[in-house]
Amino acid sequence: MSLKEEKLVPDFERERLAGGRVAGVDEAGRGPWAGPVVAAAVVLNPADLPQGLNDSKKLSEVRRETLYDVIRDKALGVGVAIVEVEEIDQINILNATLAAMTRAVTALPLTPDLVLIDGNRAPKMDLPTETLIKGDARSLSIAAASIVAKVTRDRLMRNLHIDFPQYGWDRNKGYGTQAHQNALQCYGITPHHRRSFRPIHNML
Repeated sequence: MSLKEEKLVPDFERERLAGGRVAGVDEAGRGPWAGPVVAAAVVLNPADLPQGLNDSKKLSEVRRETLYDVIRDKALGVGVAIVEVEEIDQINILNATLAAMTRAVTALPLTPDLVLIDGNRAPKMDLPTETLIKGDARSLSIAAASIVAKVTRDRLMRNLHIDFPQYGWDRNKGYGTQAHQNALQCYGITPHHRRSFRPIHNML
């Protein structure tokens, strides 16, 4: 059965099998045309797992915000890293994402015994790592990290929206929606746009 056919429900089995302290890692913001990429690392407390964790994309904004606070309160450790547009343009989005993941793990208040990373690529770090495709829908730790990363980035984009309201970043979060494209045609490129991304680069 493929992952698409499989009904994915996040659980804590991989963490229990690994033993010790397991950090789930995920990112938000690889695809948008504007704004930073954010990664989070979360070490959950096996004795006090938050209820309702899931892939952040499957949760409403209100639910994500609520779970963000619960994760911050209950987790043994949370680390967050933000890679800004300038660095994304210098090293490309893949390397920026891997760098953000590494920095999020470094930002943890404790050293994990295993780093469980969403996807099929792991950054190089001096810790045991394991990748898990669709990890945010399969691992509670990665699901928690996906929520923290998503909420952090959404808040950043809402703050950027205050200075650049014409682009609708409070709604599209920097993704290349039609409204965002129309605003780019009318108002041009801001310092928060990723100039290395083809649609933006072609406008320069």
